[in-house]
Amino acid sequence: MTQDKIENQNEELVVVKDLVKYFPVRGGVLRRIVNWVQAVDGVSFSIRKGETLGLVGESGCGKSTIGRTILHLLDPTSGTVVFEGQNVFELQRSEMKKLRRDMQIIFQDPYASLNPRRPIGESIKAGLNIHQIGTPKERTEMVLDILHKVGLEDYHYHRYPHEFSGGQRQRIGIARSITLKPKFVICDEPVSALDVSIQSQVLNLLQDLQDEFGLTYLFIAHNLSVVEHISDRVAVMYLGKIVELASSDDLYLKPLHPYTKALMSAIPIPKPRLRRARTILKGEVPSPLDPPNGCRFHPRCPIATEQCSIEEPEFVEVMKDHYVACLHVGLQKVRM
Repeated sequence: MTQDKIENQNEELVVVKDLVKYFPVRGGVLRRIVNWVQAVDGVSFSIRKGETLGLVGESGCGKSTIGRTILHLLDPTSGTVVFEGQNVFELQRSEMKKLRRDMQIIFQDPYASLNPRRPIGESIKAGLNIHQIGTPKERTEMVLDILHKVGLEDYHYHRYPHEFSGGQRQRIGIARSITLKPKFVICDEPVSALDVSIQSQVLNLLQDLQDEFGLTYLFIAHNLSVVEHISDRVAVMYLGKIVELASSDDLYLKPLHPYTKALMSAIPIPKPRLRRARTILKGEVPSPLDPPNGCRFHPRCPIATEQCSIEEPEFVEVMKDHYVACLHVGLQKVRM
């Protein structure tokens, strides 16, 4: 990590406070609201300038919902997201349009987000056209320059999405997200659909672009090995809540929350003769329509007590820059 990056990480670029996002469930002839999917329920964290914050958890835990709500692609139920001192949810439409230049997203499936009837050069140029940056000729030159930076050539400009491989499409998605030179990019599982060999190329590309443009990433994924490779800090999410947040080194060497320990025990060791003690979680993930009382992890937790089913744990700092939401970890801190 460079000295400039260390200094930048003292400044918070994005601050998420008590973010809640519920989706209505409608039923009956009149399509009235009969229940709510509690996708994100009271999440708080910050992202520092120049860093990569990894966000991991099982499918359906609310990771992608957090990313899209931060960008205000989804309306929040409550809570705030502050970007460079501005509350994103209070901005007018014209103000939000200006902010879009600084906040971008890389989607998991780039093919679904590209117009199959337009050459990829025109799709990448769309942001430049919307914000009226440069002349038409300058915009084309900007797109060609970005294509080179992500490992594509000039002749790719006029090709259509179906003419590219999965890895090339993801490079196109990355190119489109950085064309406006944003400050903050949400990477929504950008390598989960790619072959392992291609994953490493895309991850290295993301890191090179981060160094070149000074980007800040929220990297959403479920592959723990990938997150360890690219992240400075990692947040672990379970059923709509963040249960642990720490530096990548601390989290992978000294996980404190029982759920994090179970996830870490599932990471394969690249040496056939070495084996890691596995923690097998019993039962299924509860439904976000009716999450359990108290700690949401307690029905599957190997160390849960009766208190865990009654009292919801606070998300507290138990060591320097290491936050955990667990009654048992909190008790250990008090005893020390």
